Amino acid sequence: MNQPQNVPQPGIRFGTAGQSESFAAMGYRSSLDIPEYTAKFGLTAFEYQCGRGVRLGQDKAAKMAADAAARGILFSLHAPYYISMSSLEEEKRLNSIDYLLQSAAAVRALGGRRIIFHSGSCGKQSREEALRKALDTLARAQAALDEAGFADLTLCPETMGKVGQLGTLDEVLALCKLDARITPCIDFGHLNARDQGVIKGKADYAAILDRMGEVLQDERARAFHVHFSKIEYTAGGEKQHLTFADSVFGPDYQPLLELCHERGLCPVIICESAGTQAEDARTMMQYYQSL
Repeated sequence: MNQPQNVPQPGIRFGTAGQSESFAAMGYRSSLDIPEYTAKFGLTAFEYQCGRGVRLGQDKAAKMAADAAARGILFSLHAPYYISMSSLEEEKRLNSIDYLLQSAAAVRALGGRRIIFHSGSCGKQSREEALRKALDTLARAQAALDEAGFADLTLCPETMGKVGQLGTLDEVLALCKLDARITPCIDFGHLNARDQGVIKGKADYAAILDRMGEVLQDERARAFHVHFSKIEYTAGGEKQHLTFADSVFGPDYQPLLELCHERGLCPVIICESAGTQAEDARTMMQYYQSL
């Protein structure tokens, strides 16, 4: 029996980071409407955005969680953008741990498990020194989450799009090696942007997936987290997110989904297109189903 076209295949999820422009255009006003809106596109994931701070009330989150669970939608949460695990200032590194604890409380209230975060930038230090600081901060953060009762939640360091940021593929995988629970958030648009359009086809995606498998050697290389969008870039890397309508910058989503299908991978794929993320996430979902 063929599966209905608006229902993702088991094991892989498609969703959005925040709401598309169509959210308001369709008459929705409150974040309480997110599960209903997400379900209308046939999507089963939503990444709640706390980039400017964790301000989600527990009661509101509980209502959203109940509605999402009834619709088969799984929340993740993006932690504040000002987290800096590699900062030269110890106070900023310690504050980053507090922001992750706040994010953990919020994602648990939403019924989710994954906390996505940016590790920081290199600044006036070498990449090696920045990574060393980030490793130390992340180890402290994981210990703090465990002590606070959040051991079941998953920290997801993200690959980044600007050359000066900490967040190459190998840097993120090094962070994940700290603890078997820490899972990579692979932003393919970011990787493509920071390396000047390096992802041109299936072989380039395969190399990234193979590297994950080589380093992690466990289920995290199969059930990782994904951010996806086309991104305009300059010599310094990421400039701005685009939509799937763009034909100049990449990367294209089809080869990635073909590999997910062929290899039996089951990531959560979050679309970050600029204003059309729900529509573009549905496009990815439908292409995956066609395979």
